Amino acid sequence: MNVDSFGRYRNLLLPLMDCVSVVLGYYFMFALTTDSFIIHQTNIIPIDNFITSIILAIIILQIVFRLTKRHTNIIRYETNQDYIMYIILSVVSLLIVAIIEDIMGIDNPSIKFNLATGIVIGAITVVYRLGIKYALLSDLAHRGINYAPKNQKRLLIIGGGYSANNIIKTLQTSLKGKYEIIGIIDDNKKRLGYSVAGVKIIGNRNHIQKICENEDIDTIFFTIVNIDNKNKKEILEICSKTSAKVKTLPDLREIISSENLYGKLKDIEIEDLLGREPVELDNNNIQSIIGDKVVLVTGGGGSIGSELCRQVMLHHPKKLLMIDIYENSLYDIELELKDKYPSENIKAVVANIRDRRRMLELFEEHQPEVVFHAAAHKHVPLMENNPTEAIKNNIFGTYNLVNAADKYNTSRFILISTDKAVNPTNIMGATKRLCEMIIQAKNKESETDFVAVRFGNVLGSNGSVVPLFKKQIAEGGPVTVTHKDITRFFMTIPEAVALVLQSITYAKGGEIFVLNMGEPVKIYDLAKSLIELSGLTPGKDIDITFTGLRPGEKLYEELLMDEENLESTGHEKIFITEPMDFTMDDIEAKLDAFRQILTNEITDAEVIKDTMKKCVPTYREPQEVNGE
Repeated sequence: MNVDSFGRYRNLLLPLMDCVSVVLGYYFMFALTTDSFIIHQTNIIPIDNFITSIILAIIILQIVFRLTKRHTNIIRYETNQDYIMYIILSVVSLLIVAIIEDIMGIDNPSIKFNLATGIVIGAITVVYRLGIKYALLSDLAHRGINYAPKNQKRLLIIGGGYSANNIIKTLQTSLKGKYEIIGIIDDNKKRLGYSVAGVKIIGNRNHIQKICENEDIDTIFFTIVNIDNKNKKEILEICSKTSAKVKTLPDLREIISSENLYGKLKDIEIEDLLGREPVELDNNNIQSIIGDKVVLVTGGGGSIGSELCRQVMLHHPKKLLMIDIYENSLYDIELELKDKYPSENIKAVVANIRDRRRMLELFEEHQPEVVFHAAAHKHVPLMENNPTEAIKNNIFGTYNLVNAADKYNTSRFILISTDKAVNPTNIMGATKRLCEMIIQAKNKESETDFVAVRFGNVLGSNGSVVPLFKKQIAEGGPVTVTHKDITRFFMTIPEAVALVLQSITYAKGGEIFVLNMGEPVKIYDLAKSLIELSGLTPGKDIDITFTGLRPGEKLYEELLMDEENLESTGHEKIFITEPMDFTMDDIEAKLDAFRQILTNEITDAEVIKDTMKKCVPTYREPQEVNGE
């Protein structure tokens, strides 16, 4: 049978063959009952009633098959469960015929006759569908087409309980063709030889290794839920001795009954919310700057810093030096990179960029040639409430590093800046703007090329809105948004870091590179999308509430100040602002004002803000830009 021709006529052919099955089924049962292959009038089955039964059976069978969508099955993928269902539905159809005949007062055969006829009709249906399946597969094989997926996994399931039943049904329906289920392992001896969802139990834990070897198993699903740790460990140890990949599955009853489907069913792909194209890089130029160089990353344990470390290692530096004050996250990235690059020179240092002497010691010892400065206090509301900490860390920490880089002849120094530095309305943004001014001024008198890279929010970074939304959704809501109209620029962490690396290939010194962030995103729309991607409905399953703008927060962010103009680079997502006219004498005067605040331990917020306005002329109060 040709696959293409069958596909064209299947909607006509299958119902017609079902009708033939009914006629043949009744004929065979008539012959068995009357011992005659010629249909004639009998006392057992009046011929008029016989014909009426056939017509009723054809109609009812067609209705039942259509209601259960039997005709929509892809025949070459049908399983034993499908064939059993054909027999069951045929029997049900004949019982319905018997009930209708009884209601209509038709002298019909016995219930036993109808049950047997239903079985025969179902069996004939199975036989002709098996025939079609064989013919279709033969045609595909003749044409050199393999209908089964090329990467189909041979699967062994551990446990013959409720979870295994649900998993098998999922694999046989929505994941049909991805796995070939070879069998089930269960330690209950009484279950040996029985089937779960049509899959046979073929042994116990002692047979796992042999079955995996003989059946070429490449995947094992461990589905037992109610098992003590000792037995679970023993079974998994046996599985580990095979070449199969082992996956342990959660309790499906917990998933099904849980009100919190978000965290249990899937992780949200935040990148899908942006629709941004992948970044294309000139890796040769990046390699020439980073390859075989000593590279220092401050804030190496943070979300941006750690990704910088990952991408720097792709270009095989002579040494990677990671600095962070927070030991736990620094330890995590050190373990990750040393595991991936065991022969590379990777060093993690717990140190505070505020400590001028410590920074000088590190620069003297390691002589970094390229510095990525990502360490900073970035949380806007926290820095509004702790302004002197932002001054110490962001301003004077950067100042310490800039001077150390200049003293020890670092080739390139890259400051990771933020769109909040543009016309800042908060202390954090203002301190980052002053950092930009520091590197531009220092560049004029140093052999080091000092540059900054400015971009907006990164999705998934520590303290960003997305992890907060995900946590709130996982807890059942509500999701909190500060203002319905608030917008922000977003990009992913890997994209931002890739563009930072590309930016340095254009650096000549003194530039502020501005990354193309695309269109601004409404935070309210982002919250709605996250809820919907979790399979939930905003306002019904999860509420969105508005909490009001936080201290120092403005409705929108900018990437350029009024006095800045953009120049293009060789990359469509990277632009350069015109250098501003600052000198280190100008900067030192500004820093002296902040030194006075720190020395005199001034904590009055208004005094600090007034000083910030004098030192950073573009700094304004939030209400000036929010229209409040």
